Amino acid sequence: MDQAANLRNIIKRRNNIPTNNQNHEKPSNQAKKKARVITVTSGKGGVGKSNTAINLSLALTDLGKKVVVIDADFGLANVEILLGIKPKYNLSDILYNDKSIHEVITYGPNNIGFISGGSGVFKLMNLQKDQILKLTQNLNELDNIADIIIIDTGAGVNDSVVEFIMNSSDVFLVVTPEPTSITDAYALLKVLDNTPYFSSNNTSINIIANSVNGEEDGLDIYRKLSGVASRFLSLNVNYLGMVPFDENVRKAVIKQVPYYLEYPACRASLGIKKIAKKVDNIHEEEANNVKGIVGMIYQFFKNKLA
Repeated sequence: MDQAANLRNIIKRRNNIPTNNQNHEKPSNQAKKKARVITVTSGKGGVGKSNTAINLSLALTDLGKKVVVIDADFGLANVEILLGIKPKYNLSDILYNDKSIHEVITYGPNNIGFISGGSGVFKLMNLQKDQILKLTQNLNELDNIADIIIIDTGAGVNDSVVEFIMNSSDVFLVVTPEPTSITDAYALLKVLDNTPYFSSNNTSINIIANSVNGEEDGLDIYRKLSGVASRFLSLNVNYLGMVPFDENVRKAVIKQVPYYLEYPACRASLGIKKIAKKVDNIHEEEANNVKGIVGMIYQFFKNKLA
């Protein structure tokens, strides 16, 4: 059996579809649990994307969810800095140093799992079939470890960011009231709209308004983006919520601790907690439609596996 067939069989087992070597046995009534994959991104840097990803993850753990964060921003180590931890290994060690996914995960506060992408993310588009299979077999284990996997992409528009977004079921686009943030967020939406095979029917794009004065300011950002998207693009965007401006966020960054843990009663923490509850509700409502991390990786590489 070739590498592509192996990977396709992993996908089939994940979705409870009989493989050729199972003699078409009747599938069980319940497919194996798949973690929900959320990609957090932004049109530009400096809008609090990584901070939002980390604190949202921590808020979700308080709702009983097991969360793993994958830092897919190979240019920076923001997640490491914000969590105050230094991982020993990253995704490259799975590909080139025979490390397992269990060895690569570092656990932080609230038992949140963290995987550093390192240069492995940069190399994803150039992997060979055997490397793709090796990565997929390891990432397959994340469905047993996590309920939700949050991927923190790089900021802006580049090939790796667009690929992550295209193959995600859920995308959280972090935007601030700054005109440049709104403009760059629209630029990202425009790139997606012009990308072949991308459809907002398959990928839910959700706006998180960060560092705003209040709910009305957050809704104003959403209205601006949804207005131009519906008028000039063939995209639908949703409003997930807002995180208010809070001086405690800056204080927590300086201390290298998440604001949700350091200042649990601050305005920002209350805002992110509200968003987490909404995410949790969506997770429960759409549990049967989750394609999981393996489904995402398969979409990522399906052209190479043809």
